[in-house]
Amino acid sequence: MQSDLDWLARQGAIAAIDTYQRALSPHKGFACPHRLLYGRESCSDYARQLLHNQSLLQAAKTLPQRFRLCQQAAQQLQASQYQQSNSGCIVIPCCLPL
Repeated sequence: MQSDLDWLARQGAIAAIDTYQRALSPHKGFACPHRLLYGRESCSDYARQLLHNQSLLQAAKTLPQRFRLCQQAAQQLQASQYQQSNSGCIVIPCCLPL
């Protein structure tokens, strides 16, 4: 029963991520700093992969570390852009301070 509940919760979370990626993300005006800096998957793609491969509890324990890394990536990108010039796109962090 608990595994059925976990599966259902994970499917709901994956559906929410899919909706975010389709409806909100393209219009928010900035990209995931972690993806921009390292060229890998975005935080939402990473969360989606976790939810496919781990329990909801395991994914919930893993994601805060990724969000901290994303915040650090945003700070690195902002510092780099500031040093290069004051013109151009400003990357806004996608992750709230934890």
